[in-house]
Amino acid sequence: MNAPAAQHGLGKGIALIVLAFLCVAVMSAFGKAAGGVPIGQMVFFQSGISLVLLAPLLLRGGLAPLRTSRLPMHLLRAFTGLASQALFFIAVQRMTLVDDVLLTNTAPLFIPLVALPWVRTPVGPAMIVSLLVGFAGVVLILRPSAELMHNPAALLALGAGACSAMALVSVNQLAPTDSSQAILFYYFLISTIAAAPFAAMQWCVPTRTEWWLLGGVGVGMALAQLFIIMAYRHASAAQLAPFNYSVVVFSGVIGWIVWHEALDMTALLGILLVCAGGIASIRTAPHIHGTSVMRSTTPVPRRDHAS
Repeated sequence: MNAPAAQHGLGKGIALIVLAFLCVAVMSAFGKAAGGVPIGQMVFFQSGISLVLLAPLLLRGGLAPLRTSRLPMHLLRAFTGLASQALFFIAVQRMTLVDDVLLTNTAPLFIPLVALPWVRTPVGPAMIVSLLVGFAGVVLILRPSAELMHNPAALLALGAGACSAMALVSVNQLAPTDSSQAILFYYFLISTIAAAPFAAMQWCVPTRTEWWLLGGVGVGMALAQLFIIMAYRHASAAQLAPFNYSVVVFSGVIGWIVWHEALDMTALLGILLVCAGGIASIRTAPHIHGTSVMRSTTPVPRRDHAS
């Protein structure tokens, strides 16, 4: 591919990945606005709507791409991803949208710590520096004090990031043997089935507004997955990784406009450090971070399965 064509492809990839993370920010805002909906129902509709909307795309090539001999790994990926989503939705009701989104997207900082004992991936000096920078930002956002015990929302959001990291490492383990269609299909299928009992136990008939918000959560997730898949057909994960954090900017703007959430200088510095540490972590270990840092969802499509 010549240089102008490569640049054009990269430009398309960047535009699509930014659009994807705009969808993530809007989806997150819908989840915050639907505060009266039980968490079980929220994650059920998120996964279920995404499954219904994406099924025609994922099944377009028939059932052959969905074959797998690694169901336990798919189960691990789905359960950790579902836990990440649930913790995110719990936390977002008790803290600002931008802080919750940022702490949930600390997955790149946790991935090396998960990968070290799991897949024996070494952590070099550059990686250690990037993690220290990122976690310094986390400390600035958490502001450790006794108040954290009374309102542990920030810790729950950080837990969502840790769960997301486990899900992403499991995606990395699945990628060599399973198609991107299979990884996405089983994620949404298992998540929908797993969330169904909790939705049934917590069932409350949503209001008309809540139905629209739940629809927005599901559609936002599905659109984000679609745009990410399209983005990775034009550029590599390493090239697009820095733009994943555009979700923080979008969330900050939405939170400021809708809920009048303002950032002080300490929080702003923390955000910058987390983003810098996360991006550096992704750049330092591309063999582990060959997946989207989007809360345990989209794998990078393998070229043999891309259409």
